[in-house]
Amino acid sequence: MVTIVTTEGDMVDEIVFQHYGSISGYLEKVLEVNRHLAKYGPVLPAGIKIKLPEIEEIKTDKKEISLW
Repeated sequence: MVTIVTTEGDMVDEIVFQHYGSISGYLEKVLEVNRHLAKYGPVLPAGIKIKLPEIEEIKTDKKEISLW
């Protein structure tokens, strides 16, 4: 498991995408491990620890939509 510390303005979905290469399925698993993130909203303050668990590749039939 990797632990990162946020910088001002980080977003969970962006962190997940950068680490795993996708958010589909991975975002849910990261949020399960880091339940405390919900109280911060979409944009995180600096200094928040986020655990990024080892996750086997998630295969999905869903097409990802990029918002950025």
